[in-house]
Amino acid sequence: MKFLGIDFSCALGALSNGQFPEKDCLLPLISTLLGYAIVAASTTVKLPQILKILENGSIRGLSILSFELELVGYTIALAYCLHGGLPFSAYGELAFLLIQALILVAIMYYYSQPVTTKRWMMALMYCGLAPTILAGRIDPVLFEALYASQHAIFLFAKIPQIWQNFSNKSTGELSFLTNFMNFGGSMVRVFTSIQEQAPKSVLLGSVLGVATNSILLSQILIYQKPKSRAEKEKKKE
Repeated sequence: MKFLGIDFSCALGALSNGQFPEKDCLLPLISTLLGYAIVAASTTVKLPQILKILENGSIRGLSILSFELELVGYTIALAYCLHGGLPFSAYGELAFLLIQALILVAIMYYYSQPVTTKRWMMALMYCGLAPTILAGRIDPVLFEALYASQHAIFLFAKIPQIWQNFSNKSTGELSFLTNFMNFGGSMVRVFTSIQEQAPKSVLLGSVLGVATNSILLSQILIYQKPKSRAEKEKKKE
């Protein structure tokens, strides 16, 4: 029995015989279901961050460089997975994360006026190169090199934000919910990468995601300040 490309026959067969599904039957099913769950959740993972910026009309405490590098990382990762033959459940969230990352960077540019010439040049360069990379129209050796570098890109994307939080002893407008979902998604993706026998580089990226997102979550919890009575009354009004 298949539903949305997911084979339930093994698990249902065992259950119908009054037996609990065996490990070799159950783990692949769980991995596939979790993979699609991540894809579904990824459609809104950055929404809390976007709404928080729009609500407060500020990007206080946010590192634009971190979000720009994250956008580049999503582009490279999605392009590699698209042309690497992996099942959609193993990378589908990257498509939704890329779209939300584009929206987020655009909003950050809006609230950081005036945007510098250097930043505009970087944006134009991205718009010129991204379609070529996503279409896979580059040398295979270069493609592999880009994908290998995207783990470093994701790592360095988190470092400016982590350092800014540490320097300011505040996380500003950083969304706890978005970072919590990022952390949870990375944890699940470690499991699915192992189960789907994804390349080691894919697994490494997920492990790095767990590490960096856990640091950001810790900073949000440590540096958060309780709202003053005046702020609470103002919010009620």
